[in-house]
Amino acid sequence: MKQGELELWSSQLRQLARLPNVSCKVSGLTTEADWEQWTAADLKPYFEMVLESFGPDRVIFAGDWPVCTLATEYQRWVGMVAELTSLLSAEDSAKLFCSNAERIYRI
Repeated sequence: MKQGELELWSSQLRQLARLPNVSCKVSGLTTEADWEQWTAADLKPYFEMVLESFGPDRVIFAGDWPVCTLATEYQRWVGMVAELTSLLSAEDSAKLFCSNAERIYRI
């Protein structure tokens, strides 16, 4: 991500997404970006590729704490995910932040 290479990563991500028993936790984006200068716009194509590849039923928000603190504060990460998901329906947002994890982890 730091180099802005999306094509190989997205190709491999799509291959994983073709497996119906695989879900994706969204985390670690900030630590793969430029720790000092990342923005939501830098992470947006990667985040959108995850949602596009796996769909709203197989993506889970993950805090990546404490590792995320190498590149950002936890609150900033959560805010950035909220910003990137602001156009999702309330139902899909609830899936990402809660109900997918409950279903997938059976909690």
